[in-house]
This record gives sequence, structure tokens and C-alpha cells, in this order.
Amino acid sequence: MTGFPRYAIYYAAGADAALSRFGAELLGYDAHSGDEVPFPKEALQVAPDWRDVSSDPRRYGFHATLKAPMALAPGRSEAELLAACAAFAGKKRPIPVIRLIVDAISGFIAVIPAEPVAELQQLAADCVSDFDAFRAPLSAEDRARRKPDRLSERQCDYLERWGYPYVMEEFRFHMTLTGRLDAERRGPIVEMLRKRFAGLGLDTLAIDRIALFRQDDAASRFRIIGEWALVL
Repeated sequence: MTGFPRYAIYYAAGADAALSRFGAELLGYDAHSGDEVPFPKEALQVAPDWRDVSSDPRRYGFHATLKAPMALAPGRSEAELLAACAAFAGKKRPIPVIRLIVDAISGFIAVIPAEPVAELQQLAADCVSDFDAFRAPLSAEDRARRKPDRLSERQCDYLERWGYPYVMEEFRFHMTLTGRLDAERRGPIVEMLRKRFAGLGLDTLAIDRIALFRQDDAASRFRIIGEWALVL
């Protein structure tokens, strides 16, 4: 299995943003502070087992993946990765602006773009390629954990090349709120989440920052250790 600590480059809204509070409350965890957060009563009303429903995404904090979790390659350091994040953010690029909805994706519920945005796909692709020199090679256990027999040929190729199958045109921006749910459970939960999300009044979102998350060991949750605004 991949060693620790593990690092990931994610999109996460700022600590004081309404979107961050929305996600932290539903996951019961704030990746900015590392604190536990009480679940909203609406979540517990629609699903008394909400702690279990949200257990998978809670480990990672509320985020959208840009560069998937990785151990550092031999000879690479956290300080070098932090510097690389700052350099990446300092390069001028178009800032993606997306319209958000709450919907099911591959059996779990997430905040996702209402339609594809080319600038967002390019930002994610740049993160995958620009930070790949920091990624430790896949172990046999890591490869097996991705269940390559269930992946397409292209996804298998990406797993070998980039250490993660859902990159480039396979990338789908999503900020996960639940684990996988049976179809009959998803309806009421989606409805509750949509109502809470509508209360934010967040018609569009600028993906204008990146964050570096670290997981210290297998029992730990990911925590933000650095944030950088993207340069327009």
C-alpha cells in the first residue's frame, strides 16, 4: 500500500466561505481547522444514520479532486511540494466559473457543475501533469485497489500513466457529500441537500484557488496545510 503521509491537490473554498461551512456541516468535519462539526438536524431527520452515510467523504474533507492522493516520490519533500503549489497558482490562466447543482454521480451525491466547462477540465489536466513528478509509483496493492478489471481501457492506461484513472477527459469535478447509496435512499437525501444548497444563494462559483491536503496515516483524515489563490 502507498506510504504515508499522503498529499492531494484539491479545490476547496476558503475557510470562511458559505460553501465550506455547508460541506463541513454535512460531513461533520472541517478540513481547514481539523475540527468535528455537528450535523444539521435536517440531515439527521432524513437519515438517522447520517454519520455512516457521510463516513467515506468525511475522511477527505469537503473538496473537489484535482490531483488525487499520493505519497511523495523518493527524494521529494513536503517543502518542495508546497513551493510547487505556489508556483502553479502564480501562473496566469483563465479562472473557471461554473454553475453548480446537487445530484447523484456514480451512486453518491455531490455538488457538481451543471454543464461541462472547458477551462475547468484544463485546470484539472494541468494539475495532474504538473504535479506528477511528486507522485510515488503505484504499488501492486494500489493498482489492485482501483479494480482495473472494472475500468475501461483508457482508464487503465491513465491509471498506469498518472496513478489515477479519472483524469483528462475522464475527469468529472465533484464535491462529495455522501457515500454510495441505494437508489431508493437517494431521492429524499438529494431533495434535502438541494434545499440546503439553495439556501446558500450560490448561483456560480469561481474555481479560483487550490489547496494542499495531507493525510498523516491510514487512520487520519486529510487536513489542509496550504492554500493559494490562482492568478488571472
